[in-house]
Amino acid sequence: MKFNNLIVKDLSEHLRLITINRPRQLNALNRELIRELHDALEEAEKDPGIRAVILMGSGDKAFIAGADIKEFMHFTPEEGEQLSREGQQLLFDYVEQMGTPVIAAINGYALGGGLELALAAHIRIASEKARMGLPEVSLGVIPGYGGTQRLAQHIGKGRAMEMILTGKMIDARRAYDYGLVSEVTPHEKLLDVAVETAEAIMKNSPSAIALAIRAINSAYGRDGFKVESRLFGQAFATEDFKEGTTAFVEKRKPRFTGK
Repeated sequence: MKFNNLIVKDLSEHLRLITINRPRQLNALNRELIRELHDALEEAEKDPGIRAVILMGSGDKAFIAGADIKEFMHFTPEEGEQLSREGQQLLFDYVEQMGTPVIAAINGYALGGGLELALAAHIRIASEKARMGLPEVSLGVIPGYGGTQRLAQHIGKGRAMEMILTGKMIDARRAYDYGLVSEVTPHEKLLDVAVETAEAIMKNSPSAIALAIRAINSAYGRDGFKVESRLFGQAFATEDFKEGTTAFVEKRKPRFTGK
């Protein structure tokens, strides 16, 4: 299968590397990229020979530095909710529920949808250069691809509240302290460490691994994701959303007016 925005490479007989390849856009997510990621991951999931997948961003700056704002800044609330629901189902929920383990090798900025994709992966390893955050409130919207749910699951409600409500980024070391990533490595060793982790996984029973993923995921309910999509859509009706996205495109600070 050919992709416009991905580089797919088998590092060994059982290990596949999928690299997001939109470096000029800092690998920003758009609908085309979400679809391609789904297709590439589905291909790996259905391949009996592939027993682990590594996700990484191209270049030295970004894993995925958020979503392509221009793609949805003029959406209605209904279109916004649909965008969230479709993206969650097609990619983020799909990753989380794959029986093939997915390792996110976070090589730079993982912001907004980029951090949400990393959160959906089964394991996260970060370069020392990595910076992570959910800055959506600075645009007058909320995380819409599972961020409000998965971030709290990983680091606890209090820290998730702080990260989401301030919109601030954290560095790799703090992400490790929070439990957001399992390991921090020198930048040049990131892929090697991800490969070592994948090799440790691949020594074990593939069927048992798939069952373990299902068992762990069963501890977490799904209703919150539906609420997130609905509230994500509601944000599109606010003046703050219009101001926040316009300010982003115009490269100025937003002037929010209130509730």
